[in-house]
Amino acid sequence: MRRRFGTAAPATRVPDRSGRGGLTATFEDEALAAVDSLYRTALRLTRVPADAEDLVQETYLKAFRAAHTFEPGTNVRAWLFTILHNTAKNRARDLARANTMVDTEVVERTLEAPGATGPFIGPDGGETPESLLLKDTLGPELQAAIDALPDVFREAVWLRDVEEFSYAEIARMLDVPAGTVMSRISRGRRMLFDRLSHVKPVNA
Repeated sequence: MRRRFGTAAPATRVPDRSGRGGLTATFEDEALAAVDSLYRTALRLTRVPADAEDLVQETYLKAFRAAHTFEPGTNVRAWLFTILHNTAKNRARDLARANTMVDTEVVERTLEAPGATGPFIGPDGGETPESLLLKDTLGPELQAAIDALPDVFREAVWLRDVEEFSYAEIARMLDVPAGTVMSRISRGRRMLFDRLSHVKPVNA
């Protein structure tokens, strides 16, 4: 069963579906079913509820306008998340907002160094006991720990461990190599584990 963390989406407005004869009902239903998870991710990217709602709204507008480019049979949700992340990046650039992200180039050089991949990715790319321990931690503590991560790690960990996208899907969304995604997730999980290992569940 998928674990849910984060703030539930408010009544985010989505584009009116009337008069869009080029869109199939199946495509629209699958797209609109993703609104809650899109909002949760948008909120992690913007940190402001109103901005998150605007970002989701713009994502859907772009998606419906470009629906003819969507390849039937592929993952609608992953496609929407790609649009969401690209839109967020464009907004940040266009508005020249202060960028608090860790220097990605330095981070990646560090992560790609021998022995820097961390303990959270098993030999088959699956979960290890450490990552499973994180999932057993109480939601509020995990949410706070994720929010405290530097952006470059928080984004990758959120997409993998909360939204449950594959490494390949995340790589396409963030426009980085799959190896980079795995390194960011590994380092981010290590940071989470270090923080959460000091948090004792209420029922313990």
